[in-house]
Amino acid sequence: MADAAPRLKGLLEQVLGTPILVRIRAWDGTQAGPPGAPVLVVRNRRALRRLLWKPGELGLARAWVAGDVDVDGDLYTALGLLAGLLWERGEDARGLGEALRDPEVRAAVRGLVRLAGPALPPAPPREEVRRRRHLHTRRSDRRAISHHYDVGNDFYELVLGPSMVYSCAYWEDAGTLEDAQRDKLELVCRKLALKPGQRLLDVGCGWGSMAIHAAREHGVSVVGITLSQEQAAYARKRVADEGLTAMVEIRVQDYRDVTDGPYDAVSSIGMAEHVGAERYLEYCDVLYRLLKPGGRLLNHQIGRRPQRDESSYRVDEFIDSYVFPDGELQPIGTTVTQLERAQFEVRDVESIREHYALTLRRWVANLEADWARAAKLTSPGRARVWQLYMAASALAFERNRIGVNQVLAVRTPDSGDSGMPLRARTWSEPEGR
Repeated sequence: MADAAPRLKGLLEQVLGTPILVRIRAWDGTQAGPPGAPVLVVRNRRALRRLLWKPGELGLARAWVAGDVDVDGDLYTALGLLAGLLWERGEDARGLGEALRDPEVRAAVRGLVRLAGPALPPAPPREEVRRRRHLHTRRSDRRAISHHYDVGNDFYELVLGPSMVYSCAYWEDAGTLEDAQRDKLELVCRKLALKPGQRLLDVGCGWGSMAIHAAREHGVSVVGITLSQEQAAYARKRVADEGLTAMVEIRVQDYRDVTDGPYDAVSSIGMAEHVGAERYLEYCDVLYRLLKPGGRLLNHQIGRRPQRDESSYRVDEFIDSYVFPDGELQPIGTTVTQLERAQFEVRDVESIREHYALTLRRWVANLEADWARAAKLTSPGRARVWQLYMAASALAFERNRIGVNQVLAVRTPDSGDSGMPLRARTWSEPEGR
């Protein structure tokens, strides 16, 4: 069969009801589509079977992770063109069930089945986790965190660079990723108004970067907690190498099990996405109890756009199956409301959405610059997961499909004295207070 690409493109467009704006190169070497456009390389018929057995984002993701499809050309441009088919089709797009009422669409599907060839559905790539209901028990949270973070510290060093910070950088005047990550950590410390001798709880401490920065630069005593054994071991070594063991303690501990408050401040950077909607108020309550009156919380968290009908929200299948099992995003309005329900006074919300797009593009560049080593450190499939996840996420931030916000909240005492300055964004207490 010497015309696979034109047939494949035509049949897919019939099913989807919209043009495919990338060029397609099929397993037989034929091509079809706009000249000069990025090329979606369909390496084998198995890729098509994946799409037929699991239409939409997850089927395409499985084909990508397995290496059954690839992109020849700029990945961001290709994903941007494919986003119109997978993620951004809007309310007017035809659902598959509705489309199959059309006799021509049913005929096109039969044509795709013939083109794919007779076979059972391919097994998912081994990097996929079995999806469960989002219970967010201590055990399920440990398992989910281990899946994402315990893939090797060497791999994360390659992707994240020397800063070892796995959250949005702050691109103020910085030229390098390391400078921007340092500026983000310093921004958090300034918002928390950290002072020598205070106690800071860093929830989801990662590889220890925030804890080390706060102790070294601001003289605070820090307890950092994580559920990842590999992160904890790495962070403890960094703390020892910095000579900060008297000031920084790294624990493998669930936030719900912390009982040694009160703390003067709490930082939660890129952790709350793992909490889950059903547990979020509990998360806020725990952090409120752990703070002393007047203590501050800095919650740095990715948020999604709200749905007109929130009951229609579904967790991203690719992210849930390959990247962050049990991760859930919520709109910033919901986050603020839950913090207020826990009695926090929310004092500032800063959106740094564009900063995350810049950060992700640097991480993708790091990964692609040392691809062979990245694949060897984990697996080729795992490296492809991170490449797709980070590149697609960069586009999602750029297009305002998701955002990231820093919420500064205070456990304001009964007296009403929040300890906050009168002018916003100076963060520290005014002189003489």
